Amino acid sequence: MSELFKSPFFGIAISAAAFYAGAMLQKKTRLAVCNPLIIAIVLVCAVLAALKIPYEHYNAGGSLITLFLAPATACLAVSIYAKIEILKKNWLPIAVGCTAGSIASMLSVYALCRIFALDEIITRSILPKSVTTPIAVSIASAHEGITSVAILSVLFSGICGSVCAPLFIKALKAGDPIITGVSLGACSHAIGTAKALEIGETEGAMSGLAIGICGFVTVLFSLVFYKAIG
Repeated sequence: MSELFKSPFFGIAISAAAFYAGAMLQKKTRLAVCNPLIIAIVLVCAVLAALKIPYEHYNAGGSLITLFLAPATACLAVSIYAKIEILKKNWLPIAVGCTAGSIASMLSVYALCRIFALDEIITRSILPKSVTTPIAVSIASAHEGITSVAILSVLFSGICGSVCAPLFIKALKAGDPIITGVSLGACSHAIGTAKALEIGETEGAMSGLAIGICGFVTVLFSLVFYKAIG
């Protein structure tokens, strides 16, 4: 049985099964808190803990899934191209909105880390929390951050954004698909984009576009914040 757990197929199979279970639960309950990713994380952790399976054995397959993060993000270009006319007409507000969102995210992280006197390494790790995982990992590792902490902060912000953003959008009566898409992409990257695609095609395209713009802006302006950290 231990040989089965060491196989890369075990990590892939349990991840896919857990996410499928989460998706089915959300479809049945229609509750925002029943995010498939949250359910999948809880189920996988529960199985590993119950069967006392080392994380290294699971990650033999989980790491293979991680390899597809960057290509999957690049595939969002297809939906963006389908809405190219909307982009041409609204490129300036989209660019300004994404830039403001990226700077606000890094500024809030930096300020909170200073207020709570967090370690500089932790600050370096969570500063790029609002961009997609491949970009956040690259930024954090290039500036002596902890990769695992960076990934965790990205996941946390993505889940919170996908759960809370629709509620804020509804409360603020911001029903425009461009606003909805850019907001989800800017604050919760790929996880938010998955939610945006559920809402509508235009929302998904704008969210995917926001991922790219926010990633570029974060790479540029993070240099300023990392310099301030020292």
